[in-house]
Amino acid sequence: MNHLDPRAHRRAIVLMVIAPTLWSIAGVVTRQLEFAERWEVTFWRSLFAAIFVLCAMLATRGRGAWAALRASGGYGLLSGAMWAIMMIAFMLALMTTTTANTLIVNSITPLATALLARAVLRDPIAPRTWAAIALAIAGMLWMFGSGFAAGEPRHLAGMLIALAVPLAAAVNLVTLKHAGRSVDLIPAILLGTILSAVITLPFALPFRASAHDLALLAVLGCLQLGLPCMLMVRASPQLSAPEIALLAMLEVVLGPLWVWLGAGEAPALATLAGGALVIAALLLNELVALRRTARSRN
Repeated sequence: MNHLDPRAHRRAIVLMVIAPTLWSIAGVVTRQLEFAERWEVTFWRSLFAAIFVLCAMLATRGRGAWAALRASGGYGLLSGAMWAIMMIAFMLALMTTTTANTLIVNSITPLATALLARAVLRDPIAPRTWAAIALAIAGMLWMFGSGFAAGEPRHLAGMLIALAVPLAAAVNLVTLKHAGRSVDLIPAILLGTILSAVITLPFALPFRASAHDLALLAVLGCLQLGLPCMLMVRASPQLSAPEIALLAMLEVVLGPLWVWLGAGEAPALATLAGGALVIAALLLNELVALRRTARSRN
């Protein structure tokens, strides 16, 4: 991270707040679907995201979009594979075990990212970041611990599937940091969404989505998946991998809020309290980071 450019750091934080905010609307939007089921939702969302990212690349790069895709090389293939794993494994985990189990497993993403970044990038992890990771995991356990279930074999299988999400996210974030500014990894999002659509297509058939569903799925693909993933890639050069993973947890905190406001599903007190703890951890980490960045410039 560039400690001499606090303005760029602040812009990156703003992008990484917008991204999980957009990710978090998935629950309230899917509540409005009429006929589309989970596999079909995953397929259409991935397809619309691929179209959105491709159009954005063509609009900003023109014919250079294809060159950018080729130039992403091995980094692009690895990152694209990780995007696809995250998109598919999350949905498969939800189909196998409870939402609470899935989200609790996903809460280890910042920890997995910090450990992998330390091992691969040799990045020192600040004590404030370790503290924020611990507080965020505690907050997630508080939010969803009451819904935890592990008695049946399917729950164990579902949690093992869910484990692919934080592991793939950690690999993806470390790949973004390792590639640095030298490789544009926006094309990796395109690769990941295409791969996800191709893999889920056989399970999505026969299609049941109505025109109403397709309109909502287009919103999910473009605004809830394609755009925020691009924002995260753009923010990554100015933020550490653990910082990105921590800020991404806003998705899980804000998701129940939108469902409450948009679908009338009031969250439990534990959800609100745990969410407040997660937000406090994120604010503490970023406020200290901003202060130190400003000091280093002075």
